[in-house]
Amino acid sequence: MNTKTTAATAEAEIRQLVDTWLKAAKTKDINGIMSFYAPDVLAFDAISQLQFKGAETYRKHWEACLSMCSTGEMIFEIHDLEIVAADDVAFSHCLNWCGGKDENGQEKAGWMRMTACYRKTSGKWKIVHEHFSVPFDMESGRALFDLKP
Repeated sequence: MNTKTTAATAEAEIRQLVDTWLKAAKTKDINGIMSFYAPDVLAFDAISQLQFKGAETYRKHWEACLSMCSTGEMIFEIHDLEIVAADDVAFSHCLNWCGGKDENGQEKAGWMRMTACYRKTSGKWKIVHEHFSVPFDMESGRALFDLKP
């Protein structure tokens, strides 16, 4: 296989991983979500802590985040997904519309930025680093959830 074919195949595999991960996130399937992370994942999330080291620590964080969302399906949309992939490493970045609905059915969501890094080990892609962030106003220190792409 030539380099272009390898990169195209790797990109398609990552795109499939992202699609399946997204379905798991939307339905709050914690086992499905966590199946995509490497045991040694390092995550920088926009909520709670500076960093999360390891899949078990990140799982607890995901569980806490999912419990904050409505009883229904989570709002989680991926926009402007870009993927760069090679034989055994890849990265992606996108914008996410994420949140849930409150007890009155009103949507409570905002835009976030996401970057993910992947490594292929034993024929399987796993997320080894993930970074979610929200822009903030320097003067007030407040997150800017109202920004639009």
